[in-house]
Amino acid sequence: MSQRPLTAKTITTDIKFPVSFEEWEQKAASCMPAGGYGYASTGAGGGETGRRNEEAFAKWAIVPRMLSDVSNLDTSITLFGRTYPHPFLLAPIGMQKLSHEEGELASARAAEAMNVPFILSTVASHSIEEVAAAAPNGSKWFQLYWSNNEEVTFSMVERAEKAGYEAIVVTVDTIISGFRETDIRSEFSPLAKGVGKANYETDPAFMRSLAKHNEEAIVEALLENIATPSLHWNHIAKLKERTNLPVLLKGILHPDDARTAIEYGVDGLIVSNHGGRQLDGVIASIDALPAVAEAVQKQVPILLDSGVRRGIDAVKALALGADAVMIGRPFLYGLAAYGQQGVEKVLERFIEETRISLSLAGIAKLPDAGRLKMARD
Repeated sequence: MSQRPLTAKTITTDIKFPVSFEEWEQKAASCMPAGGYGYASTGAGGGETGRRNEEAFAKWAIVPRMLSDVSNLDTSITLFGRTYPHPFLLAPIGMQKLSHEEGELASARAAEAMNVPFILSTVASHSIEEVAAAAPNGSKWFQLYWSNNEEVTFSMVERAEKAGYEAIVVTVDTIISGFRETDIRSEFSPLAKGVGKANYETDPAFMRSLAKHNEEAIVEALLENIATPSLHWNHIAKLKERTNLPVLLKGILHPDDARTAIEYGVDGLIVSNHGGRQLDGVIASIDALPAVAEAVQKQVPILLDSGVRRGIDAVKALALGADAVMIGRPFLYGLAAYGQQGVEKVLERFIEETRISLSLAGIAKLPDAGRLKMARD
């Protein structure tokens, strides 16, 4: 797929918009309430995993190839039978109303405009159906937090399937919430405030389980449902029996878990440590990626999540075995700063830097990124 030529003009216009991740974050911090920004920007414990996610990218270095003819750059990817022009997805982030009043509706519209998949969180501020209506032509996946009440779990999966979502992403690293010092210090819990209840209060199975239907009862039941320390591979097998959609697991870091996932018929893996928001002191996602890719041997697609801040990070992930890359906090900060337009600008800059970086590394077609030699400090 031939794309427009690289030009300096494409990255120097619209100077009112931030350029770097740090600038977007600074702008978002000035727009968001303190509690919401603290919740979005920090991680678990002392933040060791969050820092490691970003620092680890700098320890990987590309060894570029020259004289490779990159005049017909093709950055397209194919996931589950659908082709996209760029190797990006918008990661599932809950309660996006903390960043902007339109929340997930604006993000989904931006993803549709830029032709990248949007992944809706279970704990969204807008429901499965509302987001589907907001971006009817966009590619949408549904991220699933397993519920203690399995009727609720499968009801949400069925709703997603009926609404046209194209994959189910099961987050497996959030059986309980991480120890987040910033939120404890600020006494800020958006779930307890009801910010992420949209998919629950519109779910028939969930509402049938309640004795009362007021907001307090809904939030209390939500908090009880979302903790699932009993989550096991058997649940994944059951899900595979209940849906025809591709099932991906988000939160895989160990190669043995990757092998087990394939044994259970999982259709894709997302190498992720939840952006450092769950277990502190764990391996950076980019450092876990090569071993997972080696274990999988291209049997299923591998996506990389956590710590991606700029296009060159995406190129490194693609070189180390990822088939696509998920963008999280950068798009959330774009949302906070300028709504839908901010998300589009973040994606635009990611796409442009990735295209430039691939060309300068000597890569004309995305599958060839895995042939790049990588050095590590």
